[in-house]
Amino acid sequence: MSQYPPISEQLDDIEAARDEGRRKMDWARQHMPILNALREEFERDQPFADQRIGMAMHVEAKTANLVELLADGGAEVAITGCNPLSTHDDVSAALDTHENITSYAKRGVGDEEYYDAIEAVIDIEPTITVDDGMDMVAAIHEDHPELIDSIVGGAEETTTGVHRLRAMDDDDALDYPVFAVNDTPMKRLFDNVHGTGESSLATIAMTTNLSYAGKNVVVAGYGDCGRGVAKKASGQNADVIVTEVEPRRALEAHMEGYDVMPMSEAAEVGDVFLTVTGNRDVITAEHFERMKDGVLLANAGHFDIEVDLDALSDMAVDQYEARDGVEAYEMDDGRRLNVLAEGRLVNLASPIALGHPVEVMDQSFGVQAVCVRELVENGGAYDAGVHEVPDELDREVAEIKLAAEGVDYDSLTDAQTEYMGSWQHGT
Repeated sequence: MSQYPPISEQLDDIEAARDEGRRKMDWARQHMPILNALREEFERDQPFADQRIGMAMHVEAKTANLVELLADGGAEVAITGCNPLSTHDDVSAALDTHENITSYAKRGVGDEEYYDAIEAVIDIEPTITVDDGMDMVAAIHEDHPELIDSIVGGAEETTTGVHRLRAMDDDDALDYPVFAVNDTPMKRLFDNVHGTGESSLATIAMTTNLSYAGKNVVVAGYGDCGRGVAKKASGQNADVIVTEVEPRRALEAHMEGYDVMPMSEAAEVGDVFLTVTGNRDVITAEHFERMKDGVLLANAGHFDIEVDLDALSDMAVDQYEARDGVEAYEMDDGRRLNVLAEGRLVNLASPIALGHPVEVMDQSFGVQAVCVRELVENGGAYDAGVHEVPDELDREVAEIKLAAEGVDYDSLTDAQTEYMGSWQHGT
């Protein structure tokens, strides 16, 4: 059993932290109509009674409302962070006051503490896992395989986690079903495009107090997240350059009007670099050698491996904090390359970061919540492996949101439905 303490035993002024965390959560909750609608259902029906839910996520105000929703639906919940710098300690403390929730999440932990906290969550012997990055799924499979038979299933929130899960599944190493929440339309079209695009750029601007207008913003990766970053940066009068390794995405970026080039060329002209690939070594020593003085380097992928900070540190003759959340690396020729948030998720790990807009995360967490409900109600119907979220669940979340917004929309007539389902109707 882990001896790692919950957040309530780690903070000095715990009461003040709880009050501030609750204030943040209450503000977010006002703008989360999907979770509020599901809360009414879950509090009434108690669908998660007798379930133990282990979670590793970014513990901030929006996530906290999902955690409380599951707990209010009857679950025993234990949670920790999925990134050493993305936890808001006051929100973690507020969560820990709930009788059904234990929070181990704390900002600024080292690697050992990070994994100790995951072990503490696993100690509840979860029947369901909810992950952002797959670290908990990996820890269970590697270190606690005896728990797998009692796990109904899991849900994975982010692109990187789904990539890791699919690789695990391809190796026949994933031993319980996991929903790829990241891949649903409600996640990809809104969270990845609008959430990542808006929150990462806003955090960079607030952290540096600099404008995008007239700057060359290099977006590494043109998936859903990169598409959002490019669109939002262009809307703030930046000149956008896209780097890609996938030819169809590179062509799409080109057809959208962005400059497309290899990183080796972009390195020479970029002012702001933002990686959104989910892969490693996207910006390396050869690129640092070509960069201009004063560039900003940020990452909106999941792990801190997209910008090779070890190589940058080796190249630098001096390294210092230029501003809260900005580390300057001075080269021997006097150039300064500025890294934001230690190369971690800039929209969550920067000192002032707040993550995605509330309305966006309401949609993503709504999908997470109905996936957990699906696992409890029908988990036996899913074999071990990665599963797409059933379309009717994604549509349910969209319908709740439209109703909350007062938006009406058309429905297919019987004749249209019959036509769309038939191969016999021709010209």
